[in-house]
Amino acid sequence: MSDHLAATRASYDAAAENYTEFVSGKLEGLPMMRAVLGAFAELVDGPVAEVGCGPGNITSHLASLGVEIRGIDLAPRMVEIARAAYPGLRFDVGSMTSLKLADGELGGLVAWYSIHHLPPGELPGVLAGFHRVLSSGGRLLIGTHAGDEERRLLTEAYGVPVRYESFIQPPERIVESIRSAGFTITAQLLEPGIRPGRSYLSVFAQKD
Repeated sequence: MSDHLAATRASYDAAAENYTEFVSGKLEGLPMMRAVLGAFAELVDGPVAEVGCGPGNITSHLASLGVEIRGIDLAPRMVEIARAAYPGLRFDVGSMTSLKLADGELGGLVAWYSIHHLPPGELPGVLAGFHRVLSSGGRLLIGTHAGDEERRLLTEAYGVPVRYESFIQPPERIVESIRSAGFTITAQLLEPGIRPGRSYLSVFAQKD
């Protein structure tokens, strides 16, 4: 495992309880996010994986909409919390950089605010992995931070010391990376962020 992945895993293990509290109930106040997730639930057909699922709140929400879904996260403590909170769903420790899934196994894949931890040079390989595990016609949903090119090293987050990096890329570059991985872009939504020059990007794509 690379140093940056190991640091990200250790940081989210340390912040797991506080992060879980931070995201608890947030979806109720985010109608656009619920709409995006709801649209994906209607479009997707077949088993789905959420990679970078954290404490399982988005995985659980999609399951409540009828999606056959499992969660995968890099941080073992996040997976423990998700398993305890949602015992009827499957959660596994794993990395989006090396998915232990068969070719064409999934009908859909969700990466919800997790790819921003990838250095830009690693994103094409990860998207190629997403393409590999999706069946023909499979659906991809990515939600992520976007904006002016920025690399940030965080040393404190969610009230605890951490050490992980966040890589913010322009939305058009992210969309082009998805397209270059072999996907057809079917829809995208760009919402203003809370900081100048930052946005929230949602991208729907499909494997041909």
